[in-house]
Amino acid sequence: MDIFRDKILEGKKVLISGGGTGLGREIGIGIGRLGAKVAIVGRREDVLKETIDDMHDLGIDAIYSRCDIRDAEQVKNSVNYFLEQFGEINTLVNNAAGNFISKTESLSLNAFNSIIGIVLLGTINLTMDLGKRWIEKKQRGTVINISTIYGTTGSAYVVPSAVGKSGVLALTKSLAAEWGKYGIRHIAIAPGIVPTEGAMSRLAPTKEISDSLLNRVPLGTFGTPQELVNLAIFLISDACTYINGDIIKYDGGESLWLAGQFNFLDMLTDEEWRSIRELKK
Repeated sequence: MDIFRDKILEGKKVLISGGGTGLGREIGIGIGRLGAKVAIVGRREDVLKETIDDMHDLGIDAIYSRCDIRDAEQVKNSVNYFLEQFGEINTLVNNAAGNFISKTESLSLNAFNSIIGIVLLGTINLTMDLGKRWIEKKQRGTVINISTIYGTTGSAYVVPSAVGKSGVLALTKSLAAEWGKYGIRHIAIAPGIVPTEGAMSRLAPTKEISDSLLNRVPLGTFGTPQELVNLAIFLISDACTYINGDIIKYDGGESLWLAGQFNFLDMLTDEEWRSIRELKK
């Protein structure tokens, strides 16, 4: 559903990590259609080039740089390139992530290092590189961090991701308080399950797991990439400049359902409720 006026993001020059696939790609296309210039980074050049070609076909001014965001020097070089092309970057979307379900005792330290490196260290590298430049130039900026609903609670079977995402949330809130005086906003979006091909294959590889996840969502449906993009557009735009340091959940109420001690009782049938009423008598 298109809800924004044309060119509402004109003047925005946005860097998206993990912009070649999944939610990063969707955000890039969504903001590009509304006038933003888009720069994307990722590790696979073929994927990046394909996405940029698709953006160009849609009339979007977009560029890419192959970059492993875990490497601060590569980040610096990519940002330098984008600045040469666009003159400035005024918005950062930290979207790159790595995740899969596993028994934690089966994971190697390399698995931890890889996921935490992408999720947390990569976010730090990009945020610090751009943030220092913005502060030096007295330039306002916006940072949108894509987190997850278990970033605040932790979660079994996705422990490396939970560790990384909780760090991202701490970074969001801490820098919102410290860098707000420079006109730099930090906001986190915490999605529940938003199906993309990559995410579902790693996190819900069977119908049983997918159905189990869906049963915990009060609205009875998963989120959609387009709605999450709409949220990101609103937060990036000049229509929303006073939100800073908040974690905005996009989960259909799933986190609230999980938190309520008796919420599981919605599985009871009417007959079972009648039996309970009789027992109370």
